[in-house]
Amino acid sequence: MKKESKLVLWFNELSIGEVPIVGGKNASLGEMYRELKKKHVNVPNGFAITAEAYRFLLRSNDAEKKVKSILKGLNTKNLRNLQRKGDQVRTLIRSLIFPDELKFEIAKAYKRLEKEYGKNCDTAVRSSATAEDLPDASFAGQQETFLNIRGINNLLESCKHCFASLFTNRAISYREDKGFDHFKVALSIGVQKMVRSDLASSGVMFSIDTESGFKNAAFITAAYGLGETVVQGSVNPDEYYVFKPTLNKFKPIIKKKVGEKKIKMIYSNDSSKPTKIISVNETERKKFVLTESEILLLAKWACIIEDHYSNKRKCYTPMDMEWAKDGNTGKLFIVQARPETVTSQRDINTLEEYQLIKHGPVLITGSSVGERIGKGKARIIKNVKGIHGFKKGEVLVTDMTDPDWEPIMKIASAIVTNRGGRTCHAAIISRELGIPCLVGTNHATEAIKNKQMVTVSCAEGEMGFVYKGNLPFKIKKTNLKTIPKTRTKIMMNVGNPEEAFNFSFIPNDGVGLAREEFIINSYIKIHPMALIHFDKIKDSKTRKIIKDLTYNYKDKKQFFIDELARGVGTIAAAFYPKDVIVRLSDFKTNEYASLIGGKQFEPKEDNPMIGWRGASRYYKPGYKEAFVLECKAMKKAREEFGLNNIKLMVPFCRTINEGKKVIKIMAQNGLKKGKNKLELYVMCEVPSNVILADDFAKIFDGFSIGSNDLTQLTLGVDRDSEILSDVYDEQNQAVKDMVSIAITHAKKNKRKIGICGQAPSDFPEFAQFLVKQNIDSISLNPDTVLKTRLKIAEAEKK
Repeated sequence: MKKESKLVLWFNELSIGEVPIVGGKNASLGEMYRELKKKHVNVPNGFAITAEAYRFLLRSNDAEKKVKSILKGLNTKNLRNLQRKGDQVRTLIRSLIFPDELKFEIAKAYKRLEKEYGKNCDTAVRSSATAEDLPDASFAGQQETFLNIRGINNLLESCKHCFASLFTNRAISYREDKGFDHFKVALSIGVQKMVRSDLASSGVMFSIDTESGFKNAAFITAAYGLGETVVQGSVNPDEYYVFKPTLNKFKPIIKKKVGEKKIKMIYSNDSSKPTKIISVNETERKKFVLTESEILLLAKWACIIEDHYSNKRKCYTPMDMEWAKDGNTGKLFIVQARPETVTSQRDINTLEEYQLIKHGPVLITGSSVGERIGKGKARIIKNVKGIHGFKKGEVLVTDMTDPDWEPIMKIASAIVTNRGGRTCHAAIISRELGIPCLVGTNHATEAIKNKQMVTVSCAEGEMGFVYKGNLPFKIKKTNLKTIPKTRTKIMMNVGNPEEAFNFSFIPNDGVGLAREEFIINSYIKIHPMALIHFDKIKDSKTRKIIKDLTYNYKDKKQFFIDELARGVGTIAAAFYPKDVIVRLSDFKTNEYASLIGGKQFEPKEDNPMIGWRGASRYYKPGYKEAFVLECKAMKKAREEFGLNNIKLMVPFCRTINEGKKVIKIMAQNGLKKGKNKLELYVMCEVPSNVILADDFAKIFDGFSIGSNDLTQLTLGVDRDSEILSDVYDEQNQAVKDMVSIAITHAKKNKRKIGICGQAPSDFPEFAQFLVKQNIDSISLNPDTVLKTRLKIAEAEKK
């Protein structure tokens, strides 16, 4: 008997080529079960009830004519019409009588599964449409899934509901929009042994960053219980990023973020409702769901699966996968895999940037999806029954969405949800539709008023904003093929890890200045000495805040090391293998004092700008212990993550003696110059750096000119003084002469020299002056890279 005519096929009989027979989901499961188990990717066994079984069911009940009759006059733009006809078709299919032959084949297959996994074994019953999961179309989530289905009678009932779900309202609407014939698409059903993730955890992962399209990161989400809560968006999960290129030899977990995880789905004892939702206790919510070894294993599987499908399809194929952990055995499993169909389809030669021209009052924040901006009247809808009044161009504000919401999602200008992470239903569909989406806001339905005019911005990094009012914005499109190459290296100034993946797409030669300050301020928030000497913190409120922020750490020092390593690691990964020059901390005493617990460890200075900052802190008793933590963080990023493209730079180093002291401490803490390609740079921002450039060149590998501080110290002007703002001028001839001398001496000593100050970003003519001086590299703010590159190319031609 040909495969096409079989009613049931086991996973080991299937491959990716069987999409017309068993649909994309089942074909993919068969492919993985057959081909990837030998590569130690765990996939639970199961069988597919084929598309032929669906057609056999319709034929034996003469149902196709009846369905066609119901769908006459279908109007998917009329939601009531769509709902009425969809309900009629589903009711018809659920009433069909299963032919004896089909019942027998399903029962026989289930008995065989019981022999492998035990009597009355629990199964997941999932629909698999024959046109789904194509590289340019996503049918994910349009049909039904049933979990913890036991016994042949319950299985047959679930199969009826699965077959009927080929005609859910969202599936009917989607096929109409995409031009698929309703009767050329059939439904197969996957019956797979359940993984007992109700006793452990589950989630979704991608082999690509879903926001930026950055290919070198695996993105994993995780929550407790069965995976439907993550897929549906009813829970805000943990998020983890792993850097793929160094994964084989290193442990490059470059980001870990604890999600709220307020609820979980578990098994119930009621066969009519086999799953239920319960609350997660607060202690568990604060913990990471996965261990680091589990995160790394899942990321390795993501790479194996991506490589396999890319080879099979003979083109790069990033993957969207679902995983589950068995609470009984502790083993991890992959339970689904499909091609990622949105981010990977972008035009990589066009850079599209959305920019707000004006800001307004912030109504709510959340996790941003889509990197775009949308605006319109807010329409608050509490449940799917209320979708009828939704109008095109409005902003959908709701608790969470599922596929039943898709008919109005496609006409929304933006979507805002209380719940969900960046792999939930609302996030996935909004990416496909190309509209901005804010998820995990917690209380958007309360913070935003119905019919209020709002602007939803997902163009400002990982955090998105809903602003009050109709705010103007612009869309800037750049054809990257037209951007000229330059002899002078064009690097970038990057401080925010959340934006690094996006910035990596701008033509660049690496990062000339990666600042630690944003990471310490935004991720760590705590003064490092307050972590080292937590027992000495006097204020009880401060102690509580530190305890809450470091909840997952017995050793509070390790919190600082890990967060700083991951923040810097994300920036270094985004631009790998290009150089990323990381400037060690350069807070001033007043800025350090503003960190949590900082006042207790910082002196008060009359002029912090020229006080205890930069290199002077690193070897003095009041900060030396904290500098050791910085060194350990950089060592971790370079050696544990495998990011040896990180170069380190010492700021505000006033004397040669200071430089030697700092280099010695760094070497004592695993950062020896020259070891594992480590290069050490010094900021050239104090006049002594210029005057003694020959001597500094003997102990450092290169220089980076900090034009901001060099200007203020050359001209004797406090750059923060409004009164003297007319005197502060980076293009003053004295400053330009200092820059010219520094470049000349660096070249004479065969040392690299670049600039990372503000001047070339603000003044293209200053950048052209640097080119004439034969500087090696110019590091610019990302938003000025393209226009300044054009000016530099022009100067180089001359």
